[in-house]
Amino acid sequence: MERLSSNKTAANFKNYAEEERYIQAQKKVDKIKGFYGHFASYIIVNVFILTMIGLNLDNGESFWQFGHFSTAFFWGIGVAFHALGTFGSNFMFGKNWEERKIKEYMSKDERNWE
Repeated sequence: MERLSSNKTAANFKNYAEEERYIQAQKKVDKIKGFYGHFASYIIVNVFILTMIGLNLDNGESFWQFGHFSTAFFWGIGVAFHALGTFGSNFMFGKNWEERKIKEYMSKDERNWE
């Protein structure tokens, strides 16, 4: 009888661990969805703002002024921090990227030696 109880506990722990992994994965997906929604609104709103500025320029006024791009610039800083918070600090050139590049260069070198 004790053995059955032990197996039951192990099964419950396995189910709990699996459920915990699922919840963590769901949170990660929600963070990624939130970032992509933020990034999409950043693109749409800034394209709209810059289009309106471009259409309403006075004759001879330059489009290329910092004031015209200030919203995109400062909001872009916020989007960059949101990306760091979502994907981590090494999402572009992290350990996985390094390992893939090393393997890629090693295979290129191997083909060159043959």
